[in-house]
Amino acid sequence: MPKCPTGIHGLDEITLGGLPRGRPTLICGGAGSGKTLLGTSFLVHGAERFDEPGVLMTFEENGEEIASDVASLGFDLPRLVSEGKLLVDYVRIERSEIEETGEYDLEGLFVRLDHAVRSIGAKRVVLDTIESLFAGLSNASVLRAELRRLFRWLKEKNLTAVVTAERGDGTLTRQGLEEYVSDAVILLDHRVREQISTRRLRVVKYRGSHHGTNEYPFLIGAEGLSVLPVTSLGLSHSASTDKIPSGVLELDRMLGGKGYFRGSTILISGTAGTGKTSLAGHFAQAACLRGERCLYFLFEESPEQLMRNLSSIGIDLRPWVAKGLLKFHADRPSRAGLETHLAVMYELVRDFTPSITVVDPVTNLLAVGTLDDVQGMLTRVIDYLKVSSITALFTSLTPGKIELEETEAGISSLMDTWIVLTIREVERERRRQICVLKSRGVAHSNRINEFELTDRGLRISDRDAERPGRPRPTTRGG
Repeated sequence: MPKCPTGIHGLDEITLGGLPRGRPTLICGGAGSGKTLLGTSFLVHGAERFDEPGVLMTFEENGEEIASDVASLGFDLPRLVSEGKLLVDYVRIERSEIEETGEYDLEGLFVRLDHAVRSIGAKRVVLDTIESLFAGLSNASVLRAELRRLFRWLKEKNLTAVVTAERGDGTLTRQGLEEYVSDAVILLDHRVREQISTRRLRVVKYRGSHHGTNEYPFLIGAEGLSVLPVTSLGLSHSASTDKIPSGVLELDRMLGGKGYFRGSTILISGTAGTGKTSLAGHFAQAACLRGERCLYFLFEESPEQLMRNLSSIGIDLRPWVAKGLLKFHADRPSRAGLETHLAVMYELVRDFTPSITVVDPVTNLLAVGTLDDVQGMLTRVIDYLKVSSITALFTSLTPGKIELEETEAGISSLMDTWIVLTIREVERERRRQICVLKSRGVAHSNRINEFELTDRGLRISDRDAERPGRPRPTTRGG
């Protein structure tokens, strides 16, 4: 089936190319779900990126109101109108001003729409919100028959149309439009659970084409609407043999001499105060020293607080922020649902194109989801990062007095390398320890070594190694 690309991030991937060309697509959802924005985005991207002029026929807001609504998203509707790439036609329907006499039809609407399409050579049409027509007339059955004729007319004119409609109580639309707009139906949902809101999109049907069938989170941000296809990308990503340093020479030796595999995932877990963030800071600094970009997600402290604390052990990240090699994104997990955090991470990675990412700490996301929810989210993040060959490091806070293997089982199974940090008390002194619990494909050390946090960074002692300066390797691959 010929497809008409929407230009909306993620939506074209879900629909395997876009909306059905030359056919109507129904977009349904409740108030504030994003129907008008999706339709407007479809027209704006068509005009700017695909050289396809469009007509927006609106029954609720006039052109000035819609232009004002979408201006904050970077959409300049007046400019597109002046360039002849977009035509906005406001059809005002007021029940108190309508008097029904004789037979009713939509012939006047056809004439008006046909004139708009011809005047700019439109290829795309949006009707928003079509159900406003029902408010002005009492005979709904006649109007439904006329709407069927309208949809047939759109097909005959080979126009790719988006028709928006309000969601009904137990039905996709209030007037049952989905019964005869049968080529494609997309449902938008804005739900609130435990005081956290999430927007989701689902392709209910798409005649003649395969499509993603899951619910997908979407964002309305500074660049408009973007959809995150959260279905796992599969296990087809490549596996690099290149290695990158951890930023700590002694740890690299414990990992076989050269550090982590590029594009792998690393988990650093431990109780509070064991040095997880310090190890993550070394990793970020090492990447910047190589001239690579690092995207650092913070879910516990602000960037300023992190940089201040790391400076006490000789890690100065401020110059790398100034050079544009290091970017922080700090957010409270409770601000939004997991799907929204997932979509934000996806968008930031896509825009910043880092070589490595750090998520510190990933366990704070448990505040807005169960362990299964967080594991599902991480699976999608990891799939996306691995396909892009981005090395990802996650820190995880472990409750004390619990076996680490049990506590981290749900998360650690997703990781290629798992490093455990602990603290033990010896003669009224707390001593930090580090152990590589697993590292797939690497002959890593199985020794537990002590380490210290000094003003020159993290220093690992080799006192427990078989030979000074060189931990005894093991053939374990995972």
